[in-house]
Amino acid sequence: MGLLTLAEAKAQLNNSSNINDDELLAYIEAVTEVIEWHVGPVVERVVTEEINGQGLYLCLLHPPVKSLTSLTPILSGAALDVAGLHVNGATGVIRRKDGGSFSGGPWTAVYPAGRATVPPTVNLAGRILLQHLWRTQLGQARGGLAGGNSDFSVTEPAPGFGYAVPNRVLQLLEPYKQPPGVA
Repeated sequence: MGLLTLAEAKAQLNNSSNINDDELLAYIEAVTEVIEWHVGPVVERVVTEEINGQGLYLCLLHPPVKSLTSLTPILSGAALDVAGLHVNGATGVIRRKDGGSFSGGPWTAVYPAGRATVPPTVNLAGRILLQHLWRTQLGQARGGLAGGNSDFSVTEPAPGFGYAVPNRVLQLLEPYKQPPGVA
């Protein structure tokens, strides 16, 4: 499952044929990964991760977090009662409701992450990125990449992605960017 449905992808590309459906599904998966790299999980999924840390807060790595299913010390001890924990869904920061500290880590955290609904702007960013990447499949006569003078030209590389992500996509995603990691 991806950020876009096959029907949304085909509509963005003005494509009614079924010939490229398998390839389009691969593009949808790739676009989903790139968008999620910037804004965190969009498609709902269960995440299991190891958290190193102790003190007043622990930080999950894949917000937005819907809830916390379990938090268990890896080395020894019983799982904590998640009813006694508070999770900030937007940031993934966990704290104890009694004000106590976490000790005895590292921890294994299990939680559902992602969004119940995809913001329209994030969906649009995914559609534009799909269209941009799909242009590699077109010949030059049909608006392919040769020449580089179209509205989809990328003149400044996006950090970490070279020329794969147009600036317009990054600008659409800006309000939804993940918070910086906790050191």
